[in-house]
Amino acid sequence: MADTPVEEALWDEFHRVVNMSSRELGEWLRTRSAADRTEELPDQAGTETGQHVLAILGKRKTDLNDDDVRVMRKVVDRVHGERRDDLEPTAGQANWRHRLMTIGHDPLKA
Repeated sequence: MADTPVEEALWDEFHRVVNMSSRELGEWLRTRSAADRTEELPDQAGTETGQHVLAILGKRKTDLNDDDVRVMRKVVDRVHGERRDDLEPTAGQANWRHRLMTIGHDPLKA
């Protein structure tokens, strides 16, 4: 088995807190970035972290690199910092929900 820089626990927790599919996240990033004019590069819409999460969702664990692992830790820490550990569906202010959705976590989703 090839060495991977990600621990099993981080892999599992990242996929638990990122509860949006890659399709949902991609659509959200394009929607969130939409302005009065057409997005010039719709596949690059959204924040750098959001795009990185989207890329990670498309990778196998063995294909991850150290930068991916850093982003995974950042996302897990951020979601846990703003949510309870049980991640039960929780309503809150729209801007709070939208910030979390930008990194792949929808607080209203089970």
